[in-house]
Amino acid sequence: MTDMETRTVRGGLAAKGRSKPPTVLRMSVELPLWRALTGYRILTLVYALCLVGLSYQKYEHPLGAAAYMGALTVWMVLTWRRTTSAERCTRHFLLADLGFAVGGILLTPLVDTHARIMDGAPTLPSIWTAGAVLGFAIKGGWRWAAVASSAVAVANLVERQELARDTVHNVVLVWVASVAIGYVVEVARASERTLARALQIEAATRERERLARDIHDSVLQVLAMVQRRGAAIGGEAAELGRMAGEQEVALRTLVAGGLVSPPRAAAATVPHPAGEGAADDAVAAAPAAPAAPAPEPAGDGPCDVRALLAPFAGAGVTFSEPGAPVELPAAAAAELAAAVSAALDNVRVHAGDGARAWILVEDEPRAVIVTVRDDGPGIPEGRLADAEREGRLGVALSIRGRLRDLGGAAEWVSVPGQGTEVELTVPKGTAPEGGRRGKARA
Repeated sequence: MTDMETRTVRGGLAAKGRSKPPTVLRMSVELPLWRALTGYRILTLVYALCLVGLSYQKYEHPLGAAAYMGALTVWMVLTWRRTTSAERCTRHFLLADLGFAVGGILLTPLVDTHARIMDGAPTLPSIWTAGAVLGFAIKGGWRWAAVASSAVAVANLVERQELARDTVHNVVLVWVASVAIGYVVEVARASERTLARALQIEAATRERERLARDIHDSVLQVLAMVQRRGAAIGGEAAELGRMAGEQEVALRTLVAGGLVSPPRAAAATVPHPAGEGAADDAVAAAPAAPAAPAPEPAGDGPCDVRALLAPFAGAGVTFSEPGAPVELPAAAAAELAAAVSAALDNVRVHAGDGARAWILVEDEPRAVIVTVRDDGPGIPEGRLADAEREGRLGVALSIRGRLRDLGGAAEWVSVPGQGTEVELTVPKGTAPEGGRRGKARA
């Protein structure tokens, strides 16, 4: 594949991906903390106002105490929304809020009596001070919390003018609590970033697999058919077939994410054996006579799976169905029909022209089960894993990937010389990319 062709393929994939961007879950572990901080500041303001009101006559300068509490109340009324989110809670606001707290502590000796202070009377802002420190902890983590709580500790020691046991106890409690909360916030932020990145990778992977399935079901199969037909005709057609084989290998490598590099010469010149098994992913090429496409379901409502699978019946395919409708969401039914079509394609390619296939539809209470069985030679042990490593993604994407996106599973049972059976299970009430994932079994 030339550089221009590679850029063209990548550009097409990017354009198709942009038409349906992956949905990424947005979250915030901090939002409950900000709400709790807002509630704490309001409740502690009411508590501080009650303390000052009950001790109003005991202050040496009660008007000074009332003036500070009035200013603090106005500050809270004007700024209470600042602590409802990280965007609104700026550094300047935090510094001003801490200034109100520290200023109230240092103002206490000027409005209260020395005897009351020595007896352990609360400062003017009382426990409202902790709210200012917690704002630093939530906004900037434990380091900011340590600086803010240290400033409050110094102010408390200056206010008491001695290392009293209750003062030291309160200072240490505020310092430890704020630092611990700041550390927890930092850990929560790191976990949130990791989870968001994992969700982005998962969404991108699912979209890539969906695009790879479309490519496998169309472009890759056509290239493989051109390669085989060209080799059979010979002459200039053989050279065209060889070039198609090289493009097929390069495109498979690109679809697989560039993680594998299948041998170009071997993949382009060695004809695919006809007896590799019904679901052999080592050769995910199109059959000479591909299965008839299933009709597209109309609308988004329930769809009868039998109507989508009935066109697959033919001279070499026997279709068995229940007498009653087997309903699935339209999108899920279409994906299930596409997986059955891919399984039948593998039967035609690998089980031989004379092989027969049987399709059985079962309507269980909680799931729809479709079994595709053939009488071919079976799958050699380990062949599916080898195929996926080589970048041949027929089973990995066209069958197993589709069922996984539906929350279902695809299971293979193969006995050499006795054919292969593929059981496709789809839970009822599911749709592609619906958020639930099944465990694919192979």
